Amino acid sequence: MILKSIPKNLLFYTVSITLILCFYSGIKTVNAQKKYVVVIDAGHGGKDPGNLGNGYKEKNIALKVAKVVGAELAKRKDMKVIYTRKTDVFIDLWKRGDIANEAKADVFVSIHCDSHTSNAYGAGTFVLGLRGNKQNLEIAKRENAVVFMEDNYKERYKGFDPNSAESVIGLSLLQEENLDKSLEIASLVQFNFAKKLKRNDRKVKQDNFQVLRETIMPSVLVELGFLTNKKEGRYLNSKTGQSQMGKAIATALIKYVNNLKLNTIDDSEIAIEETLQEDSLVFKIQISSGKSKIETKSYNFKGLKNIERVKIGGYYKYYYGHSKDYQSVQKKLKIARQKGYKSAFVVALKNGKKISVKEARKLL
Repeated sequence: MILKSIPKNLLFYTVSITLILCFYSGIKTVNAQKKYVVVIDAGHGGKDPGNLGNGYKEKNIALKVAKVVGAELAKRKDMKVIYTRKTDVFIDLWKRGDIANEAKADVFVSIHCDSHTSNAYGAGTFVLGLRGNKQNLEIAKRENAVVFMEDNYKERYKGFDPNSAESVIGLSLLQEENLDKSLEIASLVQFNFAKKLKRNDRKVKQDNFQVLRETIMPSVLVELGFLTNKKEGRYLNSKTGQSQMGKAIATALIKYVNNLKLNTIDDSEIAIEETLQEDSLVFKIQISSGKSKIETKSYNFKGLKNIERVKIGGYYKYYYGHSKDYQSVQKKLKIARQKGYKSAFVVALKNGKKISVKEARKLL
C-alpha cells in the first residue's frame, strides 16, 4: 500500500541504489570473510638433520621458528595456518609443495638455517629464479641435496641433479606470474630482519630451490642465519632468537595479507574508478596505497614523476611508470624499488579493466 504512493521514477532509483549498495557491501563482506592460507614449512626433519654447525641441528631450530610464526598468524581470524610438519619427521621436498598446492595456499614459506666454511653471518630471503651468483648456487645445491634421501627420487625429479650447476640453472621458471608477489613477501621479511632486528642483511636473492619449484603460489625460502657462526648459532638456538625471528616473519606475512586485501578490492572495483578512456593494453607500477590523499608531486614520492592517484573505495592507489611496453615498465619497477618502494609491483589493464600480468604478456 505504501509503495503505491511513491512515484515510479523515485521507486526505480531507490531500488537501484539499494542494489548497488548491497553489491558493494557483498564484495567487502566476501573480502572480510576470506581466510588467507599460509603454509609454513620447517626445513629438513627426521633422518635429515640439515646442517649441524657448532653442534646445533637445523631441523630443530627451523621447526621451533615455524611454530612461532604459526602461533602469531593463528591469532588472526583472516588467516589459516598449515604446517608441512609439526614434529621431527622426514618430508619429501615434492610433498612439501604438494601440501601447499592441495591447500590452495596464498603463501608458502620455507624456513632454514645456513652454513659456511667461513665465519659468515646474517639472514637472507630467497625467491625462485634463474638469476643467481656462484655463492647463491652453492646454497641452493646444499638445500636441494636432500632429494637423494627420498624414495624414487630419480623418477620423481626426472633427471634433476642437485649437484649439477647446469641442472640447477637450467630449471624453468614455473612461478613467473607469482614472482612479483614472492619478491614483495621476501622484501617485507628481509626488512624486518635487517631494520627491526638489526641482523646482518644478506638481501633478497633469487635462486633455484627445489622446494620452491614445487609450489604454484607466491613462495619464499628464509635462511635465518648461519649455525656455523658461533654467535649467530647461539642466538638462533635460543628461545629469544627463535621468538624474534619467528615474529619478524609473521609480521611480514600479516602486512602482505593486508596489502593483498586492498588489491582484492582493487580487482572488483578498478573498472569503475580507473581511467576508462584507455582502449588498449597498458602496464603500471603500483608503488603504494592507503587512506591518505597525497598530492602527486615528485617530492612526495622520493623524486618519482608522473604519479597517478586512483581512489578505490575508501583507499587511494598510487601508480608510476604508465607504459604499453612491458620491458619499459620493468625498468621503471627497478627504479621504483631502488627509490625505496620495495613492495612495488606491476599491474596490467586492458580497456580500463585489470587483468593478470601473465595474460597481458600473452596478448603482447
